[in-house]
Amino acid sequence: MRDLFLFQCYTGLAYKDLANLQESNIQIGIDGRSWIYTHRAKTDVPCHIPLLPMAEDILNKYANHPCRSIAETLFPVPSNQKMNAYLKEVADLCGIKKSLHTHLARHTYATTVTLSNGIPMETVSKLLGHRKMQTTQVYAKVLDEKISQEMEVLRVKFG
Repeated sequence: MRDLFLFQCYTGLAYKDLANLQESNIQIGIDGRSWIYTHRAKTDVPCHIPLLPMAEDILNKYANHPCRSIAETLFPVPSNQKMNAYLKEVADLCGIKKSLHTHLARHTYATTVTLSNGIPMETVSKLLGHRKMQTTQVYAKVLDEKISQEMEVLRVKFG
């Protein structure tokens, strides 16, 4: 479960898109590196995602897994309910108070991996397979709230 969750964090794939991922979805992109070429299950919008090294490492870890030949998928993905139950257990064991669930990984990709590292919102919108920029702007609002909280600490310090 950890690998699947992290793969989602590094690719922004929704649970259903992760579960449907096949070898044919991994192709060499315009830059000569590995990319995911797929269509979002929810919206059928094309999605082209360059693979970060950490995502490639996870993908390589499952290169010989039986799911590749039996289910013809890249990963052994349990049901969303089961995966969320495992993530809740992991959070409990680690003392994490935040609710861990598969969609949090997509949210993490949008905020922590891309927007916080200077990737423009238009690009993030394409990477996430959103039809409308407004959908992506929800993630930017979260960043503004975080910035506000952090600046408040600074204001108190300089008080």
